[in-house]
Amino acid sequence: MTTLFQPISALRGVGEKRAQAYARLGITSAYDLLYHLPRTYLDFRNPVPVLQSPIDAPCVLSGVIVKKMREQRIRKGLTVYKAVATDGEADFTVVIYNNYYAFDALREGVEYRFYGKVTGSLLRREIASPHILRADAPVLMQPVYPLTTGLTNAMVMTNLREALQILSREPFESLPDSVRAQYHLISLSEAICELHCPTSEENLSAAKRRMAFDELLHLQLGMLMLRGRNRTETAYQMNPQTELAPFLSALPFEMTNAQKHAVEEIAQDLCSALPMNRLLQGDVGSGKTAVAAAACYFCAKNGYQSALMAPTEILAAQHHHTLTGFLSPLGLRVELLTGSLTAKQKRVIKESLAAGEIDVLVGTHAMIQKDTVFSALGLVITDEQHRFGVAQRAALAEKGGTPHKLVMSATPIPRTLALIIYGDLDVSIINELPKGRLPIQTYAVTGKLRERAFGFLKQRLDAGEQVYIVCPMIEDSESDLTAVTSYAENLKNGAFADYTVGLLHGKMKPAEKDDIMERFKANEVQLLVCTTVVEVGVDVPNATVMLIENAERFGLSQLHQLRGRVGRGQTQSHCILMTDKVTEEGKSRLKIMSSTTDGFQIAEEDLKLRGPGDFFGRAQHGLPPVHLAELSGDMNLVHDTGVCAKELLAKDPELRLPIHHALRTEVIRLYAKNGENGLN
Repeated sequence: MTTLFQPISALRGVGEKRAQAYARLGITSAYDLLYHLPRTYLDFRNPVPVLQSPIDAPCVLSGVIVKKMREQRIRKGLTVYKAVATDGEADFTVVIYNNYYAFDALREGVEYRFYGKVTGSLLRREIASPHILRADAPVLMQPVYPLTTGLTNAMVMTNLREALQILSREPFESLPDSVRAQYHLISLSEAICELHCPTSEENLSAAKRRMAFDELLHLQLGMLMLRGRNRTETAYQMNPQTELAPFLSALPFEMTNAQKHAVEEIAQDLCSALPMNRLLQGDVGSGKTAVAAAACYFCAKNGYQSALMAPTEILAAQHHHTLTGFLSPLGLRVELLTGSLTAKQKRVIKESLAAGEIDVLVGTHAMIQKDTVFSALGLVITDEQHRFGVAQRAALAEKGGTPHKLVMSATPIPRTLALIIYGDLDVSIINELPKGRLPIQTYAVTGKLRERAFGFLKQRLDAGEQVYIVCPMIEDSESDLTAVTSYAENLKNGAFADYTVGLLHGKMKPAEKDDIMERFKANEVQLLVCTTVVEVGVDVPNATVMLIENAERFGLSQLHQLRGRVGRGQTQSHCILMTDKVTEEGKSRLKIMSSTTDGFQIAEEDLKLRGPGDFFGRAQHGLPPVHLAELSGDMNLVHDTGVCAKELLAKDPELRLPIHHALRTEVIRLYAKNGENGLN
């Protein structure tokens, strides 16, 4: 396979500029190019008669070129080329803009297929800027590739033809024959050829299945190998006689049955000789932090420390406040360690931690620095784990003696995705809301109703309640920041001049964020204009209404997370989804949000709408990209690859056998591309 791994510039026609364009797509060799798969296909196989072609809709026409007209220069920089074609029943005009080479390639008397949008009237039809293919072309399904500046589809196809010729001379295979036979898979070389040059729907389907199988298998092998290295015995096996009654009786509420069940499962795990590896999944507001507090109490009673790592300082501070409330009255010391503390504050906390004087440490990634030393770290809790990279999670777990691990997530993860991300974790689900909580009423409206919505917000504010207005600042761009800031100013000086309006966004200094949140919690700020910085963890029971501007810019799961900031008290809460751009996808997304508050149902729908690559947004979730595997519909494939991965690793835990060499190489390449270096 040496030729395939030569620089991409070894292919004919690939100079420095084209090589740079390929590099922007992550393609540096012919091998990479073979895995640059089409995003779709243009199907030229079924042309429609010209007279039956739909107006203003894409279709395929077949026609013989009858006459090529003279070029027309409409204005500077715009040249139009026209040719008349016929399908034997009617004529139509082919219009090409600024592309002399495409026009020059057309030959009178030759039949072509044209894919594009047909315009005109019943008597005079034309097809503008069509994709063109000779009717006698050997393959009538043409791939369409993801591109970047400096690359055209034709360039990619030309270079791929050469790469495929190399593949025919140097075929390769990553799966053992026994695996291919067991799961009825075609060879890898066949699959790659078929994906780039499809010969039939049936063969293309078989090729997609093979590549999707590989993607999911590599993904699951990598995750299992990373975790398998941590399945040694723990140094922190705890006493099953540990009494939890003092903790439960000190709570200011009674736990739900789901919470009690989760606490029992965690306590059982903590008493095992193997380290706990458990996912605690619960919808927003279901009471996961109380369960985590019970686990920390159980550890402390056994003489061990606990650490809770959160993705943001606001969420870490929230957890610290909540855990202190639960545990301090019982004599436990809970401290907070974040990047914004002074050097002296950090030093004092780290000294106390190393001396074993701190029972529970809450913090951000500042906790994983080398000079943070625990006396006896028995339990590691990560909240919203998908927001941390694999390497960050491992760094905390390596703080000593193979501690027990509890992963908390308020982002409901579809079962298909959870099987991969959390394949070997035991799962506890909290599927009950605390007593007295009312489901949040959600409304999707257009910007035309903004004034009416503002009137509703004022009613709630006049009743002594508080309100969030969320503005999108998804890319952290300066223009978005300006928009959020000016929006807040306009409200202060306009519609909400009679109320106290605050502003919270991610680019504020930690002290400023803390100050505004404390004022909001104390009801000194009545209306908080904010970005998604409030998405997780902020708990203000008196806040009963959330209005989300430009709701179409958010994913379903993110909307659900945001909505979870209200409805945390006993009062009926409301969420208003406002949009000025109504698209079909936007409509279906907002309809789902209005019809259910079930986070798991929303997560499944989000996966279908956005695909696995976008499911977690831009967060650092440690999950390599999945291209061909449509996870929302590929449950059987997810199951098969999960079984296959476990069978392979049972025989060869590190894939070191010669028969698994290619497979190991692919797994390492996948995780290296994702920026994770835990596999080598």
